[in-house]
Amino acid sequence: MTAPEALYQSSLSSLKLRTRGKVRDIYDIDDNYMLIVTTDRLSAFDVILPDPIPGKGHVLTSISNFWFKKMQHVMPNHLANIPLEQVVPDAAERAQIEGRAIVVKCLKPLPVEAIVRGYLIGSGWKDYQKSGTVCGIKLPEGLQQAQQLPEAIYTPSTKSAAEQHDENVSFEQTVALIGQDLAEKVRDASLRLYKEAAAYAKERGIIIADTKFEFGVDDAGVLYLIDEALTPDSSRFWPSDQYQVGISPPSFDKQYIRDYLETLDWDKTVPGPSLPADVAAYCAEKYREAEIRLTQES
Repeated sequence: MTAPEALYQSSLSSLKLRTRGKVRDIYDIDDNYMLIVTTDRLSAFDVILPDPIPGKGHVLTSISNFWFKKMQHVMPNHLANIPLEQVVPDAAERAQIEGRAIVVKCLKPLPVEAIVRGYLIGSGWKDYQKSGTVCGIKLPEGLQQAQQLPEAIYTPSTKSAAEQHDENVSFEQTVALIGQDLAEKVRDASLRLYKEAAAYAKERGIIIADTKFEFGVDDAGVLYLIDEALTPDSSRFWPSDQYQVGISPPSFDKQYIRDYLETLDWDKTVPGPSLPADVAAYCAEKYREAEIRLTQES
């Protein structure tokens, strides 16, 4: 199979660009719907790197759509049942975004990033080593790096005032932001989504160590799962057959890129460094492997 051509930035003349995020370009369709295009851009340490990862946007779209469908029984999601051809009728223009664009409902995003951790790794491991806690949640003594937690924990975050970095917040702080009822719904839905997805992924040889969800509400206050779901960009994926307590396992996600960047003399500010072709290709290969394991029938 030929690797898809990389798309660093989309360009649609038929729709008005609303915003460009770190990875996604969002276009207005009308008052009720938007078009989200997942590019091949990659961000690390909150910096968009100058080199795209070929095919990454297709993989993220495929995996997200798979989980949105699979988790519909838990809660509704932002996907609209409108074909791409209807909103981008020009075939030439549509060709650049086919397989990486979705039509979604316009919803009000909540100012909370819902993070669920099932294993002790990353910033959680650093927290635990210092204080025996993760984001203020007390954990048993004697846990090791990458060890599975007795129970998955919900550790929300929110954007800082500068809108640059995520900041961990307590559940009580999310109550202050969005109200008790909505905060409880987000927490409970996040834990259920994670647990069901983690059980499924484990059958496919993937451990979901942690993940991040985003939610939005409609005018009636109904809660929806939005953005992306359980992808290698929003989650930490480990191969089950290489998992070992006490070390940071290899991954199917962008941790490989982070590890490479840590070897450079870079201060993690803009501009980001270029990636060698072999590093980008390896990352693309691992993303694709995760997609195949999760979405293809056994």
